[in-house]
Amino acid sequence: MKPALTHIALHVRDLDASKAFYAKFCGMKTVHERGDKGERVAWIAEDGKEHAFVIVMIEGGNRPAQRGDDFTHLGFALASREAVDEIARRGADHLVWPPKTLPYPVGHFCGLADPDGNVVEFSYGQPLGPDADEQRSP
Repeated sequence: MKPALTHIALHVRDLDASKAFYAKFCGMKTVHERGDKGERVAWIAEDGKEHAFVIVMIEGGNRPAQRGDDFTHLGFALASREAVDEIARRGADHLVWPPKTLPYPVGHFCGLADPDGNVVEFSYGQPLGPDADEQRSP
């Protein structure tokens, strides 16, 4: 079997705030939660993908927030440019990257900061994600 990407793990300061952010803006839900050696741990996933890829959140993180020139981020594909703009509007208090369009393969995107300062990108037009074939524009 070749390696398959199954999860990414992030330390978070406030597990409940982080779960609420990812539920509100990314449509993710908690699929597993437990206490590990005094720390709360939650797995969150997109509906129907809980056996494919999860974000593991470990409460107790205290790393510094991302700097403005750091493009580290989690990326989520959306169904349209309008959906990207709507996320930016709904998440105005979290907005790090206002909506903009760059040449293929980047497309139209915006970025929000989660409660720990991690940037979450929302994009349309990238050759990634469930609707990539319809979004491709070389």
